Amino acid sequence: MSEKTTEKFSTFNYNPSEIEPKWQKKWVETKAFEAKDSDTRPKYWVMDMFPYPSGVGMHVGHFEGYIATDIVARYKRACGYNVLHPMGWDAFGLPAEHFALKTGQHPSVSVETNTKGFVEQLGVMGLGYDWSRVVNTTDPLYYRWTQWIFLKLFEKGLAYVDKRPVWWCPQLKTVLANEEVIEGKSEVGGFPVEKKDMLQWVLRITAYADRLQNKLETIDWPDSTKRMQIAWIGRSEGAEINFDVENYSSEKLTVYTTRPDTIFGVTFMVIAPEHPLAKKITTADKKAEVENYIKAAASKSEMERTELNKEKSGVFTGAYAINPVSGRRVQIWVGDYVLGSYGTGAIIAVPAHDERDYEFAKKNGIEIIPVIAGPNNEKLPYTESGKMINSDHYTGMNSEEFKKKIVEDLSKLDRARPTVNYKLRDWLFSRQRYWGEPFPILWISEADYRKIDRKNTKLVLPEKGDVSYEENGKKFFAVGLPFDSLPLELPKVENYKPADDGRSPLANAKEWVNVVVNLETGETSSSAKCDKCVQAIRETNTMPQWAGSCWYYLRYISPNFQKGVVDPVALKYWGMPDLYVGGAEHAVLHLLYARFWHQFLFDIGVVTQPEPFPKVFHQGIILGEDSQKMSKSRPQTVVTPEKIIPEYGADTLRLYEMFMGPLEDMKPWSSKGIEGVSRFLKRSYREFIGEDARLAAKVKDAPEANPETEKLLHATIKKVSSDFENLRFNTAISSLMILLNQIQSAETVSLSTAKSFVQLLAPLAPHIGEELWEKLGGKSSVGEAPWPKYDESKLVSSTVKIVVQVNGKLRAELELPTDVDEAGALAAAKLHEKVASQILGKEIKKVIFVKGRLLNIVAV
Repeated sequence: MSEKTTEKFSTFNYNPSEIEPKWQKKWVETKAFEAKDSDTRPKYWVMDMFPYPSGVGMHVGHFEGYIATDIVARYKRACGYNVLHPMGWDAFGLPAEHFALKTGQHPSVSVETNTKGFVEQLGVMGLGYDWSRVVNTTDPLYYRWTQWIFLKLFEKGLAYVDKRPVWWCPQLKTVLANEEVIEGKSEVGGFPVEKKDMLQWVLRITAYADRLQNKLETIDWPDSTKRMQIAWIGRSEGAEINFDVENYSSEKLTVYTTRPDTIFGVTFMVIAPEHPLAKKITTADKKAEVENYIKAAASKSEMERTELNKEKSGVFTGAYAINPVSGRRVQIWVGDYVLGSYGTGAIIAVPAHDERDYEFAKKNGIEIIPVIAGPNNEKLPYTESGKMINSDHYTGMNSEEFKKKIVEDLSKLDRARPTVNYKLRDWLFSRQRYWGEPFPILWISEADYRKIDRKNTKLVLPEKGDVSYEENGKKFFAVGLPFDSLPLELPKVENYKPADDGRSPLANAKEWVNVVVNLETGETSSSAKCDKCVQAIRETNTMPQWAGSCWYYLRYISPNFQKGVVDPVALKYWGMPDLYVGGAEHAVLHLLYARFWHQFLFDIGVVTQPEPFPKVFHQGIILGEDSQKMSKSRPQTVVTPEKIIPEYGADTLRLYEMFMGPLEDMKPWSSKGIEGVSRFLKRSYREFIGEDARLAAKVKDAPEANPETEKLLHATIKKVSSDFENLRFNTAISSLMILLNQIQSAETVSLSTAKSFVQLLAPLAPHIGEELWEKLGGKSSVGEAPWPKYDESKLVSSTVKIVVQVNGKLRAELELPTDVDEAGALAAAKLHEKVASQILGKEIKKVIFVKGRLLNIVAV
């Protein structure tokens, strides 16, 4: 710390560089934040979304949520709870490996180095974590159970392999999920991506689609997050309808629609660029245009293609379908806003009853046929229900009634069937990377697979069906390693860089990949020979980063338990997290995937509650001073704790981050703003134990002498407690500032009031809180002292303001006893100069009295 800075602090005898390390050391020595697995106190479990140790440190934006949960944890501990506040590392996956590749370090080395740096940063910020329960997704004793869960999914038929078009990033040399592709580029690194057919492990998350949507009603999450999950799942009820394709008698074009009531109004159809008929039915004169369009669509992500405010685009194939109800010829277009992975990859277009269809038809000169009329002959496009028109003998029916009737009638002709559809796709679960959990899977030949005695093998097999793939005319079958052989550890390799051909770097670890397996015991070796031993190949893809983060919260309960995923005794005590705080960027995928795994674990009896996170809160984003997102590509925008703490201290940084605005809001950093918070902490310190003898002497070990101070203290206790419960930290800080102003203006303040103020401040600024508490004679830690209680009777004022009106016009405000009745209020009003002048010489005809609020005198 500079001499200038030291001088600035010493003016008020407040020096964070001395105070903060002192208390951080003491917290470590006393294990102040370690939770007990069984306790007579009620439990409270508050949790952060754990970070990726994929860089050398975190900026102030990363700490916003961590500070918030630390405040809650400290507050709840003071309220008498046994608090669990753990931390861990999401250390497998692309971010960590990408950092290792950039720095030339092996991922295991960079992860270890980075986590040490993160621990130091979190400690310097005064964040009270239970470091005896650290979870690291790269620890074999942790990912043993990630592999165990995968094998259970495999056993229950929820994990399979499939060759399908996926996003491939040539630069990162791996498959990416749709969500990891933004505007045709990888989320990590911003590299161009392309579509590529590859064999992938896939998890059958769609089997849980209904439950994932319906259970959202049972949990306390932000409405916006629930809406995003519902939109991602995309459940809809409709019908599949078959259209004949003109000149292709053997082909049927099946569409999925939620609006079968509009079928008479279909004037064109749109198929996805990847639809199998797209190139087949395109006429010769349209071939080049269609092929160019399909090629352009291949570089776009599904999110880009389905953006609601995006104008629909497409090209006409030259082909026609036949409307099964009207016999009309219907143009077939290719449009990138239709996805091959959703529904049938084909839709009907009804310009008269869909806004974007209407705009598309107008632009391209396509016929518009209204078939539903609104009650007031609304202008097109009309998108609500109404009476059927232009619909043959169905004309005049209510459209909702017709919707069911037309599907029934077409079903009898084998032209339609009721269908429930989802936008949710099964989860691509393979990555062609080194730095991830190895799949505990072996591939063996079909002949060897048929030799397995299912009743007498420790190998894990699907309970129904098989998982296999075919290559060069040979078929290979998947078998899982025995549960008791886990973990299957990553082999140590010199070259962990991904390959250009799409293979995982693990494919080069020949001794690890090629093994012999005993079909009875499941034991593997390099060359063992026995009548039950066969050649096998290990799966060389690795699991995605999501795997380890799907269930990590459970491991905090019993991090050293090795008889299962979680200790049932600890689970019974701790249950699920009471509060889960993290960024909104994880509102869909992390939370959706974790819910899927948890619901599966619930089904197989591992957990006892159907949802993992009963209450979720998303903190906002802290922007740079230029109101732009902090970015490593623009170092000048990044504010780190290392830039702030030497000058102001960690408590000031903590307090300022919480004072900037509502926790959930986006807000810009301000160098000026932090100065105000710094002054508040200096005043707090000086007021109670500063060098100024007069101020220090004002604290009296006697009952509070100032009624206003006492009243405000109890009001502040009530307000701050409520704000902490509801994560409204900015208003809690404002209340403390008001209370400090009152204390400063009073001639004396009781020791009890001073201690209560310090207790209220301590969760927000724990270092100065501990120091003030110690100097004021507090025993043990301020966090162990019972939380202050407010007395409701102290909040009741002995007087009340009564508004006095004469003939409805305001004439005076009177300060009267709270129990004053109508007669007393009228008597007092008559004595007031402005009221008396208005009623002088007049007769009072009527008095309207609202107790504690209003007196209206009607005088004529």
